[in-house]
Amino acid sequence: MTIDYRTRGVCSTRMVIDVEGDTVQSVKIFNGCDGNLQGISRLVEGMKVTDAISKLEGIHCGGKSTSCPDQLAQALKQAVQA
Repeated sequence: MTIDYRTRGVCSTRMVIDVEGDTVQSVKIFNGCDGNLQGISRLVEGMKVTDAISKLEGIHCGGKSTSCPDQLAQALKQAVQA
C-alpha cells in the first residue's frame, strides 16, 4: 500500500510511504529539514507500522502542536485503519 499524505502544521508538505503488510518499506518526505527527514525515513524503514506510530506520535516541534515525526505517525495510522 502506498500512502500519499499531505502534512499539516509543519515545514514538510508531503509524505509518500510504502507499507507492505505491517512493515514500513520506504518513506519519502518533501520539503523541510532534509537531513533530519532523511534520518527519520531511514530509521523507520523496516519497522513495524505500530512500533513507528508509538515512537513518533506526540512529538512536538518548537511551539507547534505537531512535528514531522508526528505527521509521519498520523500518515501511518491510515495504513492501520485501511
